[in-house]
Amino acid sequence: MDTNAALVVIDLQNGFVNHHSRHIVPAVLDLVTRWTRTGRPVIFTRYFNHPGSPYERFFQWSRLQEPPETDIVPELAGQAASAYATIDKAGYTLFTPQATELIRQAGWTDLVFCGVATESCVLKSAADAFEHGYAPRIVTDACASDAGPDVHDAGLVVARRLIGPRQLVTIDHVIRELPAACSVAVLE
Repeated sequence: MDTNAALVVIDLQNGFVNHHSRHIVPAVLDLVTRWTRTGRPVIFTRYFNHPGSPYERFFQWSRLQEPPETDIVPELAGQAASAYATIDKAGYTLFTPQATELIRQAGWTDLVFCGVATESCVLKSAADAFEHGYAPRIVTDACASDAGPDVHDAGLVVARRLIGPRQLVTIDHVIRELPAACSVAVLE
């Protein structure tokens, strides 16, 4: 993995974590902890569904408009508070003007995605990273869909077509690619 990589935790917020997606919270926490120990940056995103949004108009969906639904899950709140950045967004993608400028200025070339929901915000962010010329990766066992495992799997099928099958990786794969000196420190 390129040394100019950032880990992006997508929308691990109370309103998206349910019985279908809760299982990834400890996995993401472990990944963030190991990643951070290497000195590499972590970015969190938070989705806000503003009144009058397309989600309200076309889906009649008015959730995630205020706390506690919009808050990062308690297990990751500390990591989000000390992250390189937290990007607030009103749509699917990481690539807001703020995030686009942040990534450009930081010089990151690889973006490693985890979080919720595989078929929407994770997929759209990874596909947009691909189209912006970055090397995206989706950590398949650190992603989930709040709509269930079948929807998660469908998102991965589409991701393979949009960003390439080798760009879908596991936590173990990511950890193995981190610098050897840092990996040893993590295992202690």
